[in-house]
This record gives sequence, C-alpha cells and structure tokens, in this order.
Amino acid sequence: MNRDRLQHLLAVALSRKLLVVGDVMLDEFVWGRVSRISPEAPVPVVEVEKESSYPGGAANVARNLRPFCEGVQLCGLVGEDRHAERLRELLAEELISTDALVSDVGRSTIVKTRIVARQQQVVRVDRERRTMVSSEVLDRACAIIADLLPTVDALIFEDYGKGFLGQALKDRVTEMARAAGKYVSADPNPTNPIDWRGVDLLKPNRSEAFAMAGISDAGAAADPLTDAPLLEVGRVLLEKWNLPALLVTLGEHGMILFQRGETPYHTPTRAREVFDVSGAGDTAIALYTLAICAGATPHEAAEISNHASGVVVAKLGTATLTAQELLEAFSKNV
Repeated sequence: MNRDRLQHLLAVALSRKLLVVGDVMLDEFVWGRVSRISPEAPVPVVEVEKESSYPGGAANVARNLRPFCEGVQLCGLVGEDRHAERLRELLAEELISTDALVSDVGRSTIVKTRIVARQQQVVRVDRERRTMVSSEVLDRACAIIADLLPTVDALIFEDYGKGFLGQALKDRVTEMARAAGKYVSADPNPTNPIDWRGVDLLKPNRSEAFAMAGISDAGAAADPLTDAPLLEVGRVLLEKWNLPALLVTLGEHGMILFQRGETPYHTPTRAREVFDVSGAGDTAIALYTLAICAGATPHEAAEISNHASGVVVAKLGTATLTAQELLEAFSKNV
C-alpha cells in the first residue's frame, strides 16, 4: 500500500458512520511532580500541577474514529451523576453523539483516575461496579441500537468486562446487524466469557488471545510467523467461533492477522517511541474497522491500524490521532 492508496481510503472513510457499543467510562488524569516521600507512609507525595479528563473505554474508540469519519454513535451505560454529565460534555466537544447512552439511576458511571508524575503513572484509582445489567436496561439498549443500525456502516463491540456487554446483548445486536448487512468487529475481554460467533473480526491482544484459546504463553518468539504457540492460538480461535478474521496485537512485535483459509499476515511495529500504551487497542480496532468500511483489504486495514497505534503510544494519556499524523507516520515507515 502506498501513500496515494492511503489518502484515497481516508477520503472514502470521511463519509462513513459507525456505532460503538460497550463499556464507557471517564478517564481522569492528575498530573504532578514528586519531590519528597510522605512522612505518614513510604509513598511519594505528588504535588498536583494540572488535571484533565477524557472519554475512556468504548468512548475512546469513538474518539479515535471521530477525526476520520462523518458520524460516530456511542451506546453504553452511565449513571445519573456528575461523572456522566462530564462524559457527555467531553463527547459533545468532540462531536460524538450521546443520544444512545443508556442511563441507570441504580449505577455509577465508571471512572478511572490516574496519578502521573514525571511521565510515570504512580497509581490508578478505579470506581466501578461489575454487575450485569437488568433486562429493562438491556431492552432499552437494544431498542436504541435497532433504531441506529440503518444509519451506520459498521458496529464495534468494545468489551472491558464491566457488565454492560453480556452474551444476551451481543447475541441480540449481532443478529440485528447481520440481518441489516453491517460489518461487525469486537475487542474482547477474556474475563467476560462471551461466545463471539457472528462477528466479522475479533481483535484481542496477545495475552487475551492465549487466555481465550486456553493455551499457556511461554513468551513471544522474535518472528511471530515462526511462533508456533501463537499460530496455534490463531487456528484455535478461528475455529472456536467460526471467525472470518482475527487480529492479534503484539505490542513491540506489531500485529498478526489470521484469516480462515489464508496464510497469517504479520505487520511489524511502527512505533518509534512508547510513552503510554493505554488506549492503543482502542485505536487499533477503530482504524481497522473504519478502513474495512472504506474499502481496504484486510491486509491494508491491518497496516493502517498498526501505523495508527504506533502514533498514539508515543503520546501520554488516553490519546487519539489525526489523519495528517497517520499520513506522516506512514510516509516515514514505508
């Protein structure tokens, strides 16, 4: 794939519309510096310099899509609290529709607060409640998604194992999407034992893929294409859920794409610097799915996804990228 081809796909992608379904959360960051140890306990004292917040989880997938396409819808569960209000404000600022968010007075919005000093995360504080949704919330979510499906080109499931995305929701939504002829991709969480049959692409990272395949990981080989356990994981997962495609992100080793009946395709890492890997998986599934919707081949989509991930890991915080940054990264690496 050359730069002209990438520019063409990005131009086509601008007219596409996608729906993201999954666990939404608010990512908070407290930035500061450490100059001493607390006299109360052997822990650093962080002197706060600034604070920031971003849409996280499935909402970060939506954020990664928005610079590249016309419309992004987001369906997830929030409470009726100040954190939900802040999340809606942040999404609105990025022109991401919040109409499909489902509120539940009995739950709190998921919040992850990271304390960062000298570009290093000191501690993370999670506020969440991991319980499955009620049938009433499930029905509301499905009704909203049914109304939206005719208006979108593809659907992305983003599972963080927080309770919103369960088997019933996945099955009902997948059935509707298949009937409507929509492309469906999913970013799974092995702690949430969902049967992923019916999706077009599954995108776990290496550890998640091994866990879902039930295979022990003794460590990565230098060349993923000669990594026998990894290749077996790909074979097992394709067969387990009758998947057309499986994209496994491999950190410093890039990504490997498995397709039924084809030779695995490896794309090496495009990252030049790594400051923060949080959210890189969100970028990967967002750009892969959008590229497919724009007419890319699976190999092209994997390359685009890999280059995009290489850009965001060089940024601190829950980061996204622009089309210009993607084009520049592609030009440097090809």
